[in-house]
Amino acid sequence: MLNFAIQTAREAGNLLLEKFGRISSVTKKGDINLVTEADLASEALIIERIKSFYPKHSILAEESGEAVVKGGDASWKWIIDPLDGTTNYAHGYPCFCVTIALEHAGEIVVGVTYDPTRDEMFAAEEGEGASLNHKPISVSSESRLSESLIVTGFPYNFRDIPNFERSLKEFLLTSRGVRRDGSAAIDMAYVACGRFDGFWEEGLNPWDVAAGKLLIEEAGGRISYYDGSPFSIYKPPICASNGLIHDQMLAVLRPRD
Repeated sequence: MLNFAIQTAREAGNLLLEKFGRISSVTKKGDINLVTEADLASEALIIERIKSFYPKHSILAEESGEAVVKGGDASWKWIIDPLDGTTNYAHGYPCFCVTIALEHAGEIVVGVTYDPTRDEMFAAEEGEGASLNHKPISVSSESRLSESLIVTGFPYNFRDIPNFERSLKEFLLTSRGVRRDGSAAIDMAYVACGRFDGFWEEGLNPWDVAAGKLLIEEAGGRISYYDGSPFSIYKPPICASNGLIHDQMLAVLRPRD
């Protein structure tokens, strides 16, 4: 199943790359949340492959929602973001990816994130570690927040989120730097391979974080809610790190009066 996910993500990524810079149709799912023809084409490709190879599995996809096969095995669910970083993509900014995860009985067992602009395939299978282009990866060894590079994303409703501005300001003041790339799936893959030391974000969806959760955990990192409790892909927010700076990040993120 991991090889299937890798091949499918690569095909969808190549499709995105072919259309990159030549998008003629962009629509809105709200004030600033965009959908392009590439999102839809990539999702259609992925869903068609899943239906061909695993016809009894259910599917949760960003653009078409959840589909449960009548008479199928609901314990298996493919979770798809056909184009993470749509706003980047629509503006010609080359930071986007395809991310696919497979959930079995409530646990993520396969996760891949493919960045076609760099030809980087991040992949993980439960209990088997994580890799980048078939080479093992691990989280960073930095133990001090002051020496860490942190990444985040700005949710569409960030103006309405308590403590968001305070947390961002505090991380800017207490870390080596904060980045905002516009693709949560790439951000999490970069934590898994040690390029970033920590990540936090509000308002994400299951397809944004499912593969990244497995990548980070299989690479030796830690993921939780802001209070340190176990994280579910179905409920934001998220704090992810190399594990060593996790408690220092939580000290910044915990709500305050």
